[in-house]
Amino acid sequence: MRQQLDRFFNATGYLAGFFMVGTLLTVLASILGRVHPAFDLPGADAYAGYCMAASAFLALAPTLRRGEHIRVTLLLNQLPAAGRQLLDVLCHVLAVALSGALAWFSIRLVLQSHEFADISTGLDATPLWIPQLGMALGTTLFAFAFLGDLILLLRGEALRDASSSDEPSHIE
Repeated sequence: MRQQLDRFFNATGYLAGFFMVGTLLTVLASILGRVHPAFDLPGADAYAGYCMAASAFLALAPTLRRGEHIRVTLLLNQLPAAGRQLLDVLCHVLAVALSGALAWFSIRLVLQSHEFADISTGLDATPLWIPQLGMALGTTLFAFAFLGDLILLLRGEALRDASSSDEPSHIE
C-alpha cells in the first residue's frame, strides 16, 4: 500500500511540475501579448496564478514523502530515543490535525464556489472551483502523507530510507 501511495504522490509531483511549466508559459504569453498587441491572452496573469497555486499545493505531499520539507530537529536531537519518538509522534498528530483541517476547508471552499457559481473577478471570468481543485487535492494528499508517516512512526518504522537522503545526519 505504501509503495502505491508513493507512486501516486510522485505522480502528483509530476503534475505540480506540469503546472509550474504552465506558469512559465502563461507568463511568457502575457509578455508576448504586451510586446505584440495582436497576440493578447486575456487573463494570462490570473492563469499564471492558478497554475502557481496548483503547483505549490500539489507538490506538498511528494515533498513530504521524500523528506525535503525543512524540519527543525534542534530539540528533537537533544532528547533520548524514547523522548524523540514521543515528540515526533505528537508533532505528527498535530500535523495530521492541521493538514486535515486545511484539506477539509479547501474541499469545502471548492464545493461552495461550485454551489454559488463563483467566478474570478479578472478578465478571464473562470469558475473559481476549477483552480481551487488543485489546492483541495494537494492539501488532501498532504494530510494523507502525514497520516501515513504517523502510522509508520506508531509502528516503529523509519519514515524514509536513510540512504535516500542527501542531508547529513548531524552537523558538528
